[in-house]
Amino acid sequence: MTKEEARKHLIDLIREKEKEGKIVVRTIEGLEAIELDEVIKQPTEGLLYDLNRDKATILTLMDDKWINDYACALVIEKLKEHYDSNRNPNPIEEVESGGGE
Repeated sequence: MTKEEARKHLIDLIREKEKEGKIVVRTIEGLEAIELDEVIKQPTEGLLYDLNRDKATILTLMDDKWINDYACALVIEKLKEHYDSNRNPNPIEEVESGGGE
């Protein structure tokens, strides 16, 4: 398989998993597809670690895109903080009160 064919295959795999509600991440064991809903339920540190966007990793690797990666980590932390503070910890109460779908 040529480099271009391998790249296309990887893009196709990522898009296929996205349709299934999953993200594809590279781990030390290779590629792994993870349910997106499960990823965002994690504490922020775990979420960033799974994405290799935790600040310690970014500052250790410091490749050409490290500045944007670090900014991305800060944005994800803020978004997760907002998400967690606005999420009802007991969705059953929301449904019973008429606030659900």
